[in-house]
Amino acid sequence: MIRVFRALILFSPLVIIFPQEKAQTIDGVAAIVENTVLLKSDLVQMINMVAIQQQIDPKTSPDAFMELQESVLRSMVDQKIVLEMAALDSIFVEEKEVNQSLEQQIQMLISQSGSEKEAEKMLGQSLRSFRNEFWFDMQDRMISERYQQQLLNNISATRDDIISFYKTYRDSLPILPLRAKIRHLLIKVFPSDSSKKETIKLLLEIQKRILGGEPFGSLAEKYSLDPSKNRGGDLGWVKRGSLVKNFETVAFTLDPGVVSEPIETELGYHIIETLEKKGEKLNVRHILIAPDITKKDNKRAFDFALSLKDSAVTLNEFKNLIKKYSNDDETSSIGGDLGWIIPNTYPLNEIGQAIKYIKTNQCSPPINSPLGFHLLWLEGIQPGGQPNLKDHWLEIEEMALNKKKMDWYRNWLNNAREKFFIKIVKN
Repeated sequence: MIRVFRALILFSPLVIIFPQEKAQTIDGVAAIVENTVLLKSDLVQMINMVAIQQQIDPKTSPDAFMELQESVLRSMVDQKIVLEMAALDSIFVEEKEVNQSLEQQIQMLISQSGSEKEAEKMLGQSLRSFRNEFWFDMQDRMISERYQQQLLNNISATRDDIISFYKTYRDSLPILPLRAKIRHLLIKVFPSDSSKKETIKLLLEIQKRILGGEPFGSLAEKYSLDPSKNRGGDLGWVKRGSLVKNFETVAFTLDPGVVSEPIETELGYHIIETLEKKGEKLNVRHILIAPDITKKDNKRAFDFALSLKDSAVTLNEFKNLIKKYSNDDETSSIGGDLGWIIPNTYPLNEIGQAIKYIKTNQCSPPINSPLGFHLLWLEGIQPGGQPNLKDHWLEIEEMALNKKKMDWYRNWLNNAREKFFIKIVKN
């Protein structure tokens, strides 16, 4: 029961399911909301999408599938009501916003499938048809979301609301994990100049062999460190803005068929061949080689990090060192703040595991991770366990607010239903 208090989800985001073959068109009306018709084909499509998402098989779980059908129908009818109300309040989204959101979905699809061709194969239709078919669906979803946000923005939870919520639901609240407030200073391990020179020398030799007639793909398979090596270094069709900056600049500058000189990115060194260009997209392949990191390189970075630790006696001193020396561009401007993290599930396991050994308000010794060496500052610990008002006020406040919003929205939707003509067409 308590899961409904942790997050308010009014409508599911667009979920793209990849059919192996085109579904048959199903004609007919499933429901009517005022002057808007909900087609059976749209209903069936959504039911199938949600069934796949929730892993409900109608053959093995017929009762669950029947409940799902009823739930999806109610949800789609409710969305039509929200859209009608949004229209009355002149809620809209601009065409460019819809295009942007839809394009993000399509690019995700292409990325997941490996290429535009594979994406179209999995969809059972061209991407152009897909865009046309789902454009209005995306628009409706965005309008619904915007209207719901507008409705709920002014709802807040008072202190009395939070306390009352806690007293009512304390026994069913979920166990909370331990959290730690962390800042970090990152010192990356950089290869030596000699190692960089050796890498550039090797790539120049590979370039010479390609120009001499050896297949680019075969050399990519042999030397490249990028996962694309299994496809002969082929990245397929990519859109401007999807590649690392220096790589992209060179790739869009190259004439088709020209193999570049070695270029440096944060990943290492590349030679690039642009195969085709179409406006803001290009078909490109590359070979990536990273300079070797030696024990000497690691020791140099470790010693530097250790020297910085000795200078970090106070939090302000630590913040100043972060601003000056940290190699983490995303956090260096905000004092290395990683926020409240859950140590046991933090993506960098080395940092998560180190928390238990770090003293509060002291700089840690250098912690090694795949990113380099971290100096950590533990600002505070929030204990886990059964929620209580003293230690977990913010979490309980969030639950209480979501519950209040959910109750308010349910009541609003019930009142809205009474204002519209609604007809469910039985089979």
